[in-house]
Amino acid sequence: MADVPPEPDELNTGLLLFVAYRAMENRIFAALERAGFDDFTLAQARVMQRIGPDGTRLTELAESAQVTKQTASHLVDQLERTGYVRRTPDPTDARARLVRLAERGVAAQPVAAAVLAEVEDEWRAHLGERRWRQLREALASLREITDPYR
Repeated sequence: MADVPPEPDELNTGLLLFVAYRAMENRIFAALERAGFDDFTLAQARVMQRIGPDGTRLTELAESAQVTKQTASHLVDQLERTGYVRRTPDPTDARARLVRLAERGVAAQPVAAAVLAEVEDEWRAHLGERRWRQLREALASLREITDPYR
């Protein structure tokens, strides 16, 4: 049986995933602004959210954010000036530096985490527990073939 093309008014799966992600991202960003974390851009936030708990090298941030090293460096410079991140020596390589969350970045995390939990609770209530679990399982399975950083 041939694949049936989608109706003209249907969105493709990638766009549907993006719409849901963007709605969550917008709510988190708005909550951060209301809490006084209003001095960084969405582009800076997307780099900042990729910083690991033990710090991350700039080249890894650039790669995972899918921006050039120069762009990532510029964004990190801006975040460093506003107190969200700091650069520290990499203990495994004296020539390298790690980008780590600074005090202001750490302070923003609980605000973002609370909104994330709120959104996920709303989505779970809307879908029901079974469909929510299926969505999570399906997305986790897709990650196996789509996420080079898993």
